[in-house]
Amino acid sequence: MKPDNRILTILGSTGSIGIQTLQVLESSIEKFSLGFITANSKIDILEHQAIKFNPVGVAISDEKFYSEFKNKTSFKGKILCGKEGVLEAASYNENDIVLSALVGFSGVQPTLAAINTSKTVALANKETLVSAGSIITSAAKEKNVAIIAVDSEHSAILQCLVGESIDTVEKIILTASGGPFWTTPEEEFESLSVEQALEHPNWSMGNKITIDSATMINKGFEVIEAHWLFGLPIKKIEVLIHPQSIVHSMVQFVDGSVKAQLGIPDMRIPISYALNYPKRLSYNFPRLELSEIGILTFEMPDYFRFPCLKLAYDAFEKGGTATAVLNAANEVAVNTFLENKISLPEIAKMIEKSLNKIKIIAQPTLDEIIETDKETRLYVESLINENIK
Repeated sequence: MKPDNRILTILGSTGSIGIQTLQVLESSIEKFSLGFITANSKIDILEHQAIKFNPVGVAISDEKFYSEFKNKTSFKGKILCGKEGVLEAASYNENDIVLSALVGFSGVQPTLAAINTSKTVALANKETLVSAGSIITSAAKEKNVAIIAVDSEHSAILQCLVGESIDTVEKIILTASGGPFWTTPEEEFESLSVEQALEHPNWSMGNKITIDSATMINKGFEVIEAHWLFGLPIKKIEVLIHPQSIVHSMVQFVDGSVKAQLGIPDMRIPISYALNYPKRLSYNFPRLELSEIGILTFEMPDYFRFPCLKLAYDAFEKGGTATAVLNAANEVAVNTFLENKISLPEIAKMIEKSLNKIKIIAQPTLDEIIETDKETRLYVESLINENIK
């Protein structure tokens, strides 16, 4: 192993971010070796990755798929099972950097496990900070661990802040594509299909985050995440609709100057920046040609047509476990929408009812956040069952 070769573990290697991270690794393989890669159920993809990249080991959270994988694979490395296996992968002692690309609340405990073993975290799981931001950031501070944003918007902010003092920031401006329905008449929302919601105009992402983009709760999550990552009050974090997805976010400073980070909508760019931060490596990704883009436009968000965005701000203002309720209710509602059991607007209704019903704990422990997550899921499932009857 070369002296500058770092060990990277990827939590969620079979999802969109995980797959693109491995594409980045192919272009800088001399800089990284793989510790562990993890999956829930996509074991065919996992086996292909394991054979090709030869990590120290793999972890499979679903015990049924673990057994299936172990019985058929030719992979010779370690094979870990269940939630405990994912936690072991996250806290592998030889890790230098752990990229957390797990979906939803499942990312909280493995991310915390990586932090508690003093490993740098490249965070692509926004729900971790939405649900448990105070606990995650406090642990990172205590362990002197860097949390490096992978989301394109937060990567853009990080890049804009290089060489700047946070005290000189007047506000952060998060850009949003507006998703597939930004120009759709409101009266059509009730009849929008899953297939339509999954047709994002600019980005190639997993199903869950694509639906979150369609309801714009994804941007609300990013507002909360930006607060925890950069330490700014939420009143200094704004959202602008930018349908072209070329300006990935901006920072306005106290002298009126604005810095923006631009690039094509390609997640490999912020992934590579997070993995190599604070350095930049040369990659042969497609380049931005502004003359071909021509026009960049910006609009204010419509909170009435996209109530999930407003609900995210409301949950943050409530504080405590309210954002954990927000996330849990959304996860269950989105999965139900993907199963064609509820309409797209009902996602917001489920979230709002949950925020009004579930008890909010002002300064929760991790166990209380986990319990709130479970309670919210059960409550939303009961709402859905009533809705289906």
